Amino acid sequence: MQRLFLMLFLLAAPLAAQAQQAPVTSSAAVAPVAPSVAAPVPDAAAPAAVAATPAPAVSVPTAFKLPTDLSPWGMFLSADPIVKAVLILLVLASLATWTVWLSKMIELMGAKRRARAGLQLIGSARTVRDAASRLNDGSVVAAMAQETFDEQTASADTDGAALLDRIQSRLDSVEADARRRIARGMGLLATIGSTAPFIGLFGTVWGIMNSFLGIAKTQTTNLAVVAPGIAEALLATAAGLVAAIPAVMMYNFFARQTGDYRAILREAAAQFARLASRDADRRPNLKAAE
Repeated sequence: MQRLFLMLFLLAAPLAAQAQQAPVTSSAAVAPVAPSVAAPVPDAAAPAAVAATPAPAVSVPTAFKLPTDLSPWGMFLSADPIVKAVLILLVLASLATWTVWLSKMIELMGAKRRARAGLQLIGSARTVRDAASRLNDGSVVAAMAQETFDEQTASADTDGAALLDRIQSRLDSVEADARRRIARGMGLLATIGSTAPFIGLFGTVWGIMNSFLGIAKTQTTNLAVVAPGIAEALLATAAGLVAAIPAVMMYNFFARQTGDYRAILREAAAQFARLASRDADRRPNLKAAE
């Protein structure tokens, strides 16, 4: 009997151990199901993900094609018609300036050379007739000599009291005519030098105004949109300065040169007056000898 109870105990012990392990296993199997209850958690994060989504970019309208060639010639081709007209006018003014410079340089150099040569001939002459015979190069000094001699000839039958006044009147007329001829072109230089900066400024203002209109049309202040118009505007200013600065410098240079030329003519007129005065003093002696 005792052996029978021992055998039943040995058989029941493993079954009891398995019965105790079964709930643990089932509870362990149920445990992974718990996270599935927290499944709505991603739904709570969903609004944040939606809020973090960037808004769609607003397209910027393009009102005009931006220039790619920013060289002076490229900016001129892409400029507004008004700015183009200003640039063309300033280029023509610059060409006129250099044309006047070339012609005046040749004219002044030749006139001063002939006047100095005539002044030397007057200094070596003893009478007005002698000076007039030597001066036949068509210069202003030669014209003075001829006018002095003509007045002496016309006044040969007078007492000669007012001869020097009449000679001086003729010399003043010749000198004034020479001053007017040598000053031709100076007015154009003065006009270009004084007005070219303001013409360029007009082109600048017009170009900047177009830049602001471009900003309004494109609805953006991007530098790539504003810069081409401002560059065209500044090109007009630069063109105005390029035309004006040489014109002012040339005007001042020619003003000094024409002043020197007028001084030579005044000295020649004074020498002719002295020769005529000597001839007038010799006339009574010639009449007495006759």
